[in-house]
Amino acid sequence: MNKFSSLLVVSLLSGTITLGAYKLLFDSNSASGSKLSVASDNYSKNVTLGAENVDFTTAAENAVHYVVHVKNVSVSEVPSNPIMEYFYGYRGGQQQTQIGTGSGVIISEDGYIVTNNHVIQNATELEVTLNSNKTYKAKLVGTDSKMDVALLKVEADEKLPYATFANSDNMKVGEWVLAVGNPYNLNSTVTAGIVSAKARNLSKDGIQSFIQTDAAVNPGNSGGALVNTRGELVGINTMISSPTGSYAGYSFAVPSNITRKIIEDLMEYGNVQRGVLGVGGGELNSMAAKEFGVKETQGFYINSISKNSGAEKAGLKKGDIIVQLDSQPVKGYSNLTSYINTKRPNDVVEVGVLRDGDRKTIPVKLTKKELVNVDYEGFEFEEIDAKDKKRFQLNEGVKIKDVTNERYIEYADILKGSIILRIDGNKITSMEQASRILNSKANNQKFRVEVITQAGERLQMLL
Repeated sequence: MNKFSSLLVVSLLSGTITLGAYKLLFDSNSASGSKLSVASDNYSKNVTLGAENVDFTTAAENAVHYVVHVKNVSVSEVPSNPIMEYFYGYRGGQQQTQIGTGSGVIISEDGYIVTNNHVIQNATELEVTLNSNKTYKAKLVGTDSKMDVALLKVEADEKLPYATFANSDNMKVGEWVLAVGNPYNLNSTVTAGIVSAKARNLSKDGIQSFIQTDAAVNPGNSGGALVNTRGELVGINTMISSPTGSYAGYSFAVPSNITRKIIEDLMEYGNVQRGVLGVGGGELNSMAAKEFGVKETQGFYINSISKNSGAEKAGLKKGDIIVQLDSQPVKGYSNLTSYINTKRPNDVVEVGVLRDGDRKTIPVKLTKKELVNVDYEGFEFEEIDAKDKKRFQLNEGVKIKDVTNERYIEYADILKGSIILRIDGNKITSMEQASRILNSKANNQKFRVEVITQAGERLQMLL
C-alpha cells in the first residue's frame, strides 16, 4: 500500500511538472493574438557529448520546416547616359529588376516571419517559399536596422510550422548548434558547429551583441535559424567574417532573446521600444583599470551619468563599476548592451555595482531613449533631428546641445549647436557611441573632432 501511495505521488508530481512545462512552452502572447512559442528554462540544459554521440536529426527535421526562402524583388530606374546612348544605342531611364535572396524563420502559426533587415531592404515585392515548395507573397510589418532584424507577414491557407524560442542567455560556449538556411539558393541546408563566443560586438556604436559560431554560413543564409540540438531557436544568422565574401570559419547571429523582444515590439507598438540605463563609460581591462585607478579588470566603469535618466534618479555614481544586471554577469560593454536590448522603458533592472570596494545592488527604472541627453565632461549631446539631416544632407552625427565645461568655454559659441561627425577619426552614428569613445579617455586627454557648425562650416578641432 505504501509503495502504491508513493508511486501515485510520483505520478501526480510528474504530471504537474509536465503540465507546467507545457504551459511555459506555449504561454507567450502578443497583442495581435499571435503566439510566440517559448521553451521553458528548465528544458534548456547543456549538451556535453561529442559530435559522434549527439543526434542532430530531430533538430534538423524540425528546423527545415519553419525556415523559409525569402526572395526580394526590387525595381530601380537605370540612369540616362547620353554618351552611351549616342555611341552604343544604350537607353537609360528604363526600369531594371533585381532579385536578391535570403532566409527567414516562421515564428507563429498564422504567418509571422523574422529575417534580416538587409535581406528585405529596398524591396518592391517580397515572396517566401516554404520547405514544402508552397509560395506566398509577404508584406513588411516593421524593421530594426540597428539590430538588422525585420518582421514579415504572410496570409497562408493553413497553419504553419513555427519555431520555439530558447533562452539565448542560457547558451554556453562550446554548445552544439545548427545553422539552417538557403545558401547560394540551396534550399533547406543544415550545417553544424559550436558556439564560439557570446556577446560579440561588431558595430561602431557598441549596440549590437552577437552569438559567434563556427557553423558554416554563406550568402543566402542571412535571416535563417541558429538552433540548439532540440531544434529550438537561439539566434537569427546575420553575417560572416570573411576576406572573400564566403564562409571562412566564423559566423554571427542575433540572439533569440533580443530577436523576440524586437518582434514583440513591432507587433504591439509598430516600432522598437528601447530602454536606456543612462550611463556612459568604458569596458575595463588592465590599461583602463590603471587609467581609472581601480583594481578590477572586468566590468563596465561609469564615467558619466545622463541627465534625467533612471541611473541618475536611482543614485548610480561616477566611479561605480557595473558587474551584474539582474542575474546576468557583466564583463564588458557588450554584455551590458546585450541585456539592456531585451528591456523596454519603465522596466526595472537590478544593477550590481562595486563602489569603493563594496558590492551594492541598486534597482534602476529604464527610461525612454528620447528623454535622455548624454553628458560628458560638460558636453551635453542630443540626436540630430530630421530638420538638421535635411539641411546638412546628413544621415549620421550627434548634436552638441550645450557646453558648460570651462575648459572648452572659449569654443562654446562654435560648438553649441554644432554636429559632431567624427571623433579621433571614428564616424559617429549615435550618442551612445560618442559617449563611449569620450568616456574611454583618461582625464584631460585631448581628442580631435570633426564638426559641422550651424553656419554649415566644417571644422577640425583639437579639444
